[in-house]
Amino acid sequence: MKAVLMTCPGDTGVLKLQDIPKPKLNGAKELLIKLKAAGINPVDTKLRQRGTYYPDNLPCILGCDGAGIVEEVGNEVNRFKSGDEVYFCHGGIGGHPGNYAQYGTVNESFTALKPKSIDFAHAAAAPLAMITAWESLFDRASLRDADKILIHAGAGGVGHVAIQLAHIAGAEVATTVSTGDKARFVSSLGVEKVIYYKEQDFAQEMLKWTEGEGLDYALDTVGGATLNKTFTAMKTYGDVVTLLQPPADCDWSLARNKNLRISMELMLTPMFKGLTNALQHHAHILQRCADHIDAGRLNIHVCDSYPLSEVAVAHQRLAEGDTIGKLVLTIPD
Repeated sequence: MKAVLMTCPGDTGVLKLQDIPKPKLNGAKELLIKLKAAGINPVDTKLRQRGTYYPDNLPCILGCDGAGIVEEVGNEVNRFKSGDEVYFCHGGIGGHPGNYAQYGTVNESFTALKPKSIDFAHAAAAPLAMITAWESLFDRASLRDADKILIHAGAGGVGHVAIQLAHIAGAEVATTVSTGDKARFVSSLGVEKVIYYKEQDFAQEMLKWTEGEGLDYALDTVGGATLNKTFTAMKTYGDVVTLLQPPADCDWSLARNKNLRISMELMLTPMFKGLTNALQHHAHILQRCADHIDAGRLNIHVCDSYPLSEVAVAHQRLAEGDTIGKLVLTIPD
């Protein structure tokens, strides 16, 4: 089969399209998936540049997000059958092979049926972003009706999903953007407040929006100084969830004085640590989100798609930072 192998950490030139043996089922609960598309996420570019969670396991196949058709099932599989269309987030961090390939294997417990109303490209774009947004809003925080939330970088992969999930929960949403195109996109999602962060002080804009009270919630998808500044925009006893490691010079004094609850969200942790229950929870999130997608409440925006052979071009495009929504690799038969 064709697969993209990462031969060592480095620039996009370390990604090589090669012929390798088709995988075989190694467990009674495994599915063999004929992959039709693979999502591209910022973590893919970071792992390519810096090295994976398993630095000695090279070459490896990147790509956490996958969507395809079940071709074969283990003898203890009871939730899926050959021919089922599925999607999932598993593999691609250097241990279990990822989804930049024509075939892959995944435990049935970590897998969900693909939403019926979308194609494989949109399905493959969804899992990591949806799981991250869901856990941030509902597991790390407890977003509720009429709460006011700031979602940084709302035109991004996680951001545009989080906006829609927050609206499903009944919250009012503000978001930051950098361009007019991104502002128009998030406005189409119904956000109540758009902030051009290069021109406006987002913390002051949030205090105005909340009439000086401060935000109930904030989702930091940017990190660095943005996390520090977000504390200024919060109400006392507010919730801040960050996807990034807090900077070494983070000033925690304001957060402490406001009794803020600070939560970290890294949805790859269950895969890295082999936390079966948490991985099953991820599949449950995908099932719930599939219902929202098929009901028209949640849309996944694919900015562009590339054939598997152009993975280096796709990685470079993502690094340029001009994308809205997600990028996807389409996988040939």
